[in-house]
Amino acid sequence: MRSIAVVVRVCVAAAFLAGSAAPAVRAAAEEAAPSPLAAAGERLFVRHCAVCHGRSGAGDGPFAGILSVPSADLTRIAARRDGSFPRDEIAAFVDGRFVPPAHGTREMPIWGRWLGQPLTPDTTSDETIRGEILAILTYLETLQRPAGGD
Repeated sequence: MRSIAVVVRVCVAAAFLAGSAAPAVRAAAEEAAPSPLAAAGERLFVRHCAVCHGRSGAGDGPFAGILSVPSADLTRIAARRDGSFPRDEIAAFVDGRFVPPAHGTREMPIWGRWLGQPLTPDTTSDETIRGEILAILTYLETLQRPAGGD
């Protein structure tokens, strides 16, 4: 809960500073630093996903060699879809709770069952799950490489 409070404070401070900073300084800062949501997503990715997908998201994590199905290269999601990042599709896949069994088995954990410790008494587990998946997706979007690029 404390880390979420820190993210909220950083967002508020960033919004305040962004309104008062010169446009050129603001643009350089936005390009250099990921959004607070992407930074939170990176922490979740490292904790839950990097063991299979690798720290870089290229599918080369420490467990990659022992999986029966190779880990996907998450840096090429948009490239495999004509440059568009399919946020809803990837969110549903990561969540995993709503994938019909007729679509086959999943090698990847059903993260919708593992994520989502409520942040406050007013927050439901499902809201937290959706927020954490959104953070991970926001981070994954920062990892995207163009088709054919390195």
